Amino acid sequence: MTAAVFFGCTFIAFGPAIALFLFTIARDPLRVIFLIAGAFFWLVSLLLASLVWFISVQISNKESAAQQKGLLIFGVVLSVLLQETFRFAYYKLLKKANEGLLTLSQEETMPISIRQLAYVSGLGFGFMSGAFSVVNILADSVGPGTIGIHGDSQHYFLSSAFMTLAIILLHMFWGVVFFDACEKQRWWAVAAVVISHLLVSCLTFQNPEYVASLVPTYVILFVMGIWAFYSAGGSLRNLKLCLTCKDKDFLLANHRPR
Repeated sequence: MTAAVFFGCTFIAFGPAIALFLFTIARDPLRVIFLIAGAFFWLVSLLLASLVWFISVQISNKESAAQQKGLLIFGVVLSVLLQETFRFAYYKLLKKANEGLLTLSQEETMPISIRQLAYVSGLGFGFMSGAFSVVNILADSVGPGTIGIHGDSQHYFLSSAFMTLAIILLHMFWGVVFFDACEKQRWWAVAAVVISHLLVSCLTFQNPEYVASLVPTYVILFVMGIWAFYSAGGSLRNLKLCLTCKDKDFLLANHRPR
């Protein structure tokens, strides 16, 4: 039972992201490098947020439950703001790197488009975020112990897996929308990404009322997915061509830099 829970939750949480990596990124060394760099940027943001939160806890009154809850909320908000700050810093770095690659390249076009960079870096953020979100939960799933023995929800592992899946995909969508907004200097769209990220993170405080956190999260995921699709240059026409395999150039695996 524990092995089934472990592998089932792992498949739910990381299956779609791994499929996207294998089909759209793994064959291109440059994309793999940018994905790993994006994961590293997310990791540094988490390190800084953890350091600030740890210091805050040490100097606070540990016997005050209200103060500790406030520090937890502060840590979540700080972590989100640092993640989006590092996303912007990574965008700036990628712009410089792309310009350098164009200078060294003998071709007239950039070796990788900003839309591809947005997708790849977003997936890198998502992979690392998902790993840190669910790795301890997966470790607990192999036992010892039984979920729900004291009347708690039996769907703890399953709900955590679906939340991790949503967070990974959201980071990918946020990356696409964020980079496009920076390119077009639509700062209201950047603010929308930050606010939606804060909202999704704060929804986890609704647990163990999993319906109250998962349903709004997947509504936001759906909206951000549509927004990212159009930000990446998508339309109903080329979506239909892509789904019927009549427009291979629309697929990221064969996408030409613009």
